[in-house]
Amino acid sequence: MDLATIIGILAGTAVVLVAMLLGGSIGQFVDLPSILIVIGGGFAATLIRFPLSGIGQALVMGGKAAFTHKKVSPSELVEEIANLGDVVRKSGPLGLENVEVSHPLLQKGTQYVTDGFEPAFIRESLERERDLSLERLAEGQRVFKSLGDAAPAFGMIGTLVGLVQLLANMDDPSTIGPAMAIALLTTMYGAILANLVCLPIADKLEAKFAVDEVNLSLVIDGVTQIRENKSPTLIREMLLAYLPEKARAELAAEAA
Repeated sequence: MDLATIIGILAGTAVVLVAMLLGGSIGQFVDLPSILIVIGGGFAATLIRFPLSGIGQALVMGGKAAFTHKKVSPSELVEEIANLGDVVRKSGPLGLENVEVSHPLLQKGTQYVTDGFEPAFIRESLERERDLSLERLAEGQRVFKSLGDAAPAFGMIGTLVGLVQLLANMDDPSTIGPAMAIALLTTMYGAILANLVCLPIADKLEAKFAVDEVNLSLVIDGVTQIRENKSPTLIREMLLAYLPEKARAELAAEAA
Protein backbone atom coordinates (compact mmCIF):
# COMPACT_ATOMS: atom_id res chain seq x y z
CA MET A 1 0.00 0.00 0.00
CA ASP A 2 1.28 3.43 -0.96
CA LEU A 3 0.98 5.51 2.22
CA ALA A 4 2.14 8.68 0.48
CA THR A 5 -1.02 8.78 -1.66
CA ILE A 6 -3.33 8.13 1.26
CA ILE A 7 -1.60 10.68 3.50
CA GLY A 8 -1.57 13.27 0.71
CA ILE A 9 -5.28 12.93 -0.09
CA LEU A 10 -6.30 12.89 3.58
CA ALA A 11 -4.09 15.88 4.38
CA GLY A 12 -5.35 17.87 1.39
CA THR A 13 -8.97 17.07 2.21
CA ALA A 14 -8.43 17.99 5.85
CA VAL A 15 -6.92 21.36 4.94
CA VAL A 16 -9.89 22.20 2.70
CA LEU A 17 -12.44 21.07 5.29
CA VAL A 18 -10.78 23.03 8.08
CA ALA A 19 -10.76 26.15 5.91
CA MET A 20 -14.47 25.64 5.21
CA LEU A 21 -15.31 25.16 8.89
CA LEU A 22 -13.37 28.25 9.91
CA GLY A 23 -15.41 30.34 7.48
CA GLY A 24 -18.84 28.86 8.21
CA SER A 25 -20.56 25.50 7.77
CA ILE A 26 -19.88 22.64 5.35
CA GLY A 27 -23.42 22.86 4.02
CA GLN A 28 -22.85 26.17 2.28
CA PHE A 29 -20.11 24.58 0.20
CA VAL A 30 -22.33 21.79 -1.14
CA ASP A 31 -24.24 22.32 -4.37
CA LEU A 32 -25.46 19.33 -6.40
CA PRO A 33 -25.78 21.06 -9.81
CA SER A 34 -22.19 22.31 -9.50
CA ILE A 35 -20.96 18.79 -8.70
CA LEU A 36 -22.83 17.38 -11.70
CA ILE A 37 -21.36 19.98 -14.05
CA VAL A 38 -17.76 19.35 -12.95
CA ILE A 39 -17.81 15.55 -12.66
CA GLY A 40 -20.27 14.88 -15.49
CA GLY A 41 -18.67 17.38 -17.82
CA GLY A 42 -15.14 16.17 -17.07
CA PHE A 43 -16.02 12.55 -17.79
CA ALA A 44 -17.97 13.54 -20.91
CA ALA A 45 -14.96 15.39 -22.34
CA THR A 46 -12.72 12.42 -21.51
CA LEU A 47 -15.14 10.03 -23.23
CA ILE A 48 -14.77 12.05 -26.41
CA ARG A 49 -10.99 11.73 -26.31
CA PHE A 50 -10.66 8.04 -25.36
CA PRO A 51 -12.60 4.79 -25.92
CA LEU A 52 -14.84 3.64 -23.07
CA SER A 53 -12.84 0.46 -22.46
CA GLY A 54 -9.61 2.48 -22.21
CA ILE A 55 -11.13 4.80 -19.60
CA GLY A 56 -12.26 1.86 -17.47
CA GLN A 57 -8.81 0.26 -17.59
CA ALA A 58 -7.16 3.60 -16.83
CA LEU A 59 -9.29 4.18 -13.74
CA VAL A 60 -8.48 0.72 -12.39
CA MET A 61 -4.78 1.12 -13.18
CA GLY A 62 -4.68 4.60 -11.66
CA GLY A 63 -6.25 3.31 -8.46
CA LYS A 64 -3.76 0.46 -8.22
CA ALA A 65 -0.79 2.72 -8.96
CA ALA A 66 -1.95 5.34 -6.46
CA PHE A 67 -3.00 3.15 -3.55
CA THR A 68 -1.36 -0.27 -3.94
CA HIS A 69 1.84 0.56 -5.80
CA LYS A 70 4.72 -1.64 -4.64
CA LYS A 71 8.16 -0.28 -5.33
CA VAL A 72 10.52 -2.78 -6.94
CA SER A 73 14.20 -2.18 -6.28
CA PRO A 74 16.47 -2.66 -9.32
CA SER A 75 19.26 -3.75 -6.97
CA GLU A 76 17.10 -6.56 -5.61
CA LEU A 77 16.19 -7.60 -9.15
CA VAL A 78 19.86 -7.75 -10.15
CA GLU A 79 20.68 -9.92 -7.15
CA GLU A 80 17.69 -12.19 -7.76
CA ILE A 81 18.60 -12.65 -11.43
CA ALA A 82 22.21 -13.41 -10.51
CA ASN A 83 20.99 -16.05 -8.06
CA LEU A 84 18.80 -17.58 -10.77
CA GLY A 85 21.84 -17.71 -13.04
CA ASP A 86 23.70 -19.55 -10.29
CA VAL A 87 20.88 -22.10 -10.08
CA VAL A 88 21.03 -22.73 -13.83
CA ARG A 89 24.82 -23.15 -13.75
CA LYS A 90 24.57 -25.71 -10.94
CA SER A 91 21.33 -27.57 -11.69
CA GLY A 92 20.47 -26.72 -15.27
CA PRO A 93 17.34 -24.93 -16.53
CA LEU A 94 15.05 -27.45 -14.82
CA GLY A 95 16.42 -26.31 -11.47
CA LEU A 96 14.39 -23.10 -11.89
CA GLU A 97 11.14 -25.03 -11.42
CA ASN A 98 11.66 -25.13 -7.65
CA VAL A 99 12.67 -21.47 -7.29
CA GLU A 100 10.17 -18.78 -6.25
CA VAL A 101 10.37 -15.65 -8.40
CA SER A 102 9.02 -12.31 -7.17
CA HIS A 103 8.59 -10.30 -10.39
CA PRO A 104 5.83 -11.34 -12.88
CA LEU A 105 7.90 -10.76 -16.04
CA LEU A 106 10.92 -12.50 -14.49
CA GLN A 107 8.68 -15.42 -13.60
CA LYS A 108 7.50 -15.69 -17.19
CA GLY A 109 11.09 -15.44 -18.42
CA THR A 110 12.31 -18.19 -16.12
CA GLN A 111 9.47 -20.40 -17.37
CA TYR A 112 10.66 -19.80 -20.94
CA VAL A 113 14.19 -20.75 -19.90
CA THR A 114 12.92 -23.90 -18.18
CA ASP A 115 10.98 -24.87 -21.29
CA GLY A 116 14.11 -24.50 -23.41
CA PHE A 117 13.00 -21.72 -25.79
CA GLU A 118 15.63 -20.01 -27.91
CA PRO A 119 17.11 -16.69 -26.63
CA ALA A 120 15.76 -14.74 -29.63
CA PHE A 121 12.22 -15.96 -28.98
CA ILE A 122 12.49 -15.21 -25.26
CA ARG A 123 13.70 -11.66 -25.85
CA GLU A 124 11.07 -10.94 -28.50
CA SER A 125 8.24 -12.29 -26.32
CA LEU A 126 9.34 -10.43 -23.18
CA GLU A 127 9.92 -7.19 -25.08
CA ARG A 128 6.39 -7.40 -26.48
CA GLU A 129 5.09 -7.93 -22.94
CA ARG A 130 7.09 -4.91 -21.71
CA ASP A 131 5.93 -2.64 -24.52
CA LEU A 132 2.25 -3.50 -24.01
CA SER A 133 2.52 -2.99 -20.25
CA LEU A 134 4.16 0.41 -20.70
CA GLU A 135 1.56 1.41 -23.29
CA ARG A 136 -1.23 0.65 -20.80
CA LEU A 137 0.51 2.82 -18.22
CA ALA A 138 0.92 5.65 -20.73
CA GLU A 139 -2.76 5.42 -21.70
CA GLY A 140 -3.80 5.57 -18.04
CA GLN A 141 -1.60 8.62 -17.51
CA ARG A 142 -3.18 10.37 -20.49
CA VAL A 143 -6.71 9.64 -19.24
CA PHE A 144 -6.07 11.08 -15.78
CA LYS A 145 -4.28 14.04 -17.32
CA SER A 146 -7.35 14.64 -19.49
CA LEU A 147 -9.63 14.49 -16.45
CA GLY A 148 -7.34 16.91 -14.63
CA ASP A 149 -7.48 19.34 -17.53
CA ALA A 150 -11.25 19.06 -18.05
CA ALA A 151 -12.35 19.46 -14.41
CA PRO A 152 -11.20 23.11 -13.94
CA ALA A 153 -12.52 23.98 -17.40
CA PHE A 154 -15.98 22.69 -16.57
CA GLY A 155 -15.70 24.40 -13.19
CA MET A 156 -15.33 27.67 -15.06
CA ILE A 157 -18.24 26.75 -17.35
CA GLY A 158 -20.40 26.11 -14.29
CA THR A 159 -19.37 29.48 -12.87
CA LEU A 160 -20.37 31.20 -16.11
CA VAL A 161 -23.73 29.41 -16.07
CA GLY A 162 -24.28 30.59 -12.51
CA LEU A 163 -23.35 34.16 -13.39
CA VAL A 164 -25.79 34.20 -16.29
CA GLN A 165 -28.54 33.00 -13.98
CA LEU A 166 -27.51 35.59 -11.39
CA LEU A 167 -27.59 38.47 -13.87
CA ALA A 168 -30.95 37.33 -15.17
CA ASN A 169 -32.45 37.71 -11.67
CA MET A 170 -31.12 41.07 -10.50
CA ASP A 171 -34.56 42.28 -9.34
CA ASP A 172 -33.98 40.93 -5.82
CA PRO A 173 -30.62 42.19 -4.45
CA SER A 174 -30.81 39.78 -1.50
CA THR A 175 -30.27 36.82 -3.83
CA ILE A 176 -27.11 38.17 -5.45
CA GLY A 177 -24.72 37.09 -2.68
CA PRO A 178 -25.95 33.48 -2.35
CA ALA A 179 -26.20 33.10 -6.13
CA MET A 180 -22.62 34.34 -6.57
CA ALA A 181 -21.41 31.88 -3.92
CA ILE A 182 -23.06 28.96 -5.73
CA ALA A 183 -21.63 30.13 -9.06
CA LEU A 184 -18.10 30.07 -7.63
CA LEU A 185 -18.50 26.57 -6.15
CA THR A 186 -18.05 24.89 -9.52
CA THR A 187 -14.63 26.49 -9.91
CA MET A 188 -13.68 25.23 -6.46
CA TYR A 189 -14.88 21.69 -7.22
CA GLY A 190 -12.95 21.62 -10.48
CA ALA A 191 -9.73 22.85 -8.84
CA ILE A 192 -10.00 20.31 -6.00
CA LEU A 193 -10.75 17.37 -8.30
CA ALA A 194 -7.91 18.25 -10.66
CA ASN A 195 -5.18 19.15 -8.17
CA LEU A 196 -5.96 16.69 -5.37
CA VAL A 197 -6.91 13.59 -7.37
CA CYS A 198 -6.52 13.52 -11.15
CA LEU A 199 -3.21 15.31 -11.81
CA PRO A 200 -1.35 13.70 -8.85
CA ILE A 201 -2.43 10.23 -10.04
CA ALA A 202 -1.37 11.13 -13.59
CA ASP A 203 2.06 12.13 -12.28
CA LYS A 204 2.28 8.91 -10.26
CA LEU A 205 1.52 6.86 -13.36
CA GLU A 206 4.20 8.79 -15.25
CA ALA A 207 6.72 8.04 -12.51
CA LYS A 208 5.71 4.37 -12.50
CA PHE A 209 6.22 4.30 -16.28
CA ALA A 210 9.84 5.45 -15.88
CA VAL A 211 10.55 2.94 -13.09
CA ASP A 212 8.89 0.02 -14.87
CA GLU A 213 10.70 0.79 -18.12
CA VAL A 214 14.05 0.34 -16.37
CA ASN A 215 13.01 -2.72 -14.35
CA LEU A 216 11.39 -4.55 -17.26
CA SER A 217 14.37 -3.92 -19.55
CA LEU A 218 16.66 -5.14 -16.77
CA VAL A 219 14.62 -8.34 -16.43
CA ILE A 220 14.69 -9.00 -20.18
CA ASP A 221 18.48 -8.65 -20.38
CA GLY A 222 18.88 -10.77 -17.25
CA VAL A 223 16.69 -13.61 -18.50
CA THR A 224 18.53 -13.60 -21.82
CA GLN A 225 21.86 -13.93 -20.01
CA ILE A 226 20.49 -16.77 -17.89
CA ARG A 227 19.32 -18.59 -21.03
CA GLU A 228 22.81 -18.22 -22.52
CA ASN A 229 24.19 -19.83 -19.35
CA LYS A 230 26.37 -16.88 -18.37
CA SER A 231 28.03 -16.91 -14.96
CA PRO A 232 26.31 -15.13 -12.05
CA THR A 233 29.25 -12.74 -11.74
CA LEU A 234 29.06 -11.75 -15.41
CA ILE A 235 25.27 -11.36 -15.22
CA ARG A 236 25.62 -9.08 -12.21
CA GLU A 237 28.29 -7.00 -13.91
CA MET A 238 26.24 -6.57 -17.09
CA LEU A 239 23.11 -5.55 -15.20
CA LEU A 240 24.88 -2.98 -13.04
CA ALA A 241 24.47 -0.52 -15.91
CA TYR A 242 20.80 -0.19 -14.96
CA LEU A 243 21.61 1.00 -11.45
CA PRO A 244 22.57 4.49 -10.25
CA GLU A 245 26.19 4.97 -9.20
CA LYS A 246 25.54 4.65 -5.46
CA ALA A 247 23.54 1.45 -5.86
CA ARG A 248 26.31 -0.03 -8.05
CA ALA A 249 28.90 0.55 -5.37
CA GLU A 250 26.68 -0.96 -2.64
CA LEU A 251 25.90 -4.05 -4.71
CA ALA A 252 29.54 -4.52 -5.65
CA ALA A 253 30.52 -4.28 -1.98
CA GLU A 254 27.92 -6.88 -0.99
CA ALA A 255 29.08 -9.23 -3.73
CA ALA A 256 32.69 -8.84 -2.63
